[in-house]
Amino acid sequence: MTVVVVLLVIILLLLVGGVLLGLAVELLWLALTGLIIGALGRLILPGRQEIGLLTTALIGIAASLLGGLLGDIFDAGWIVRFLVAVALAAIGVTLVAERGGRRASA
Repeated sequence: MTVVVVLLVIILLLLVGGVLLGLAVELLWLALTGLIIGALGRLILPGRQEIGLLTTALIGIAASLLGGLLGDIFDAGWIVRFLVAVALAAIGVTLVAERGGRRASA
């Protein structure tokens, strides 16, 4: 009986560890794709944006999530989701850069 309990505890620990590892990998992937999406959003905008790398990554992550959600709602392919995410990132970068510019001049 003790062997069964020990095996169940080991299996439970492995499952919890696997979930935590999967979550960590997913968060790392989200940060990486957010950075890329945010950078592409900044790249398509003319001129220079005075926002930092962390802000760009956060905008990219939000745009990636929103683009994926909209893609799921409208049953779009991955290319459309990617393009929507880049467009949303460009809009987000524009809004944040304008807000930061108004603060600096005030």
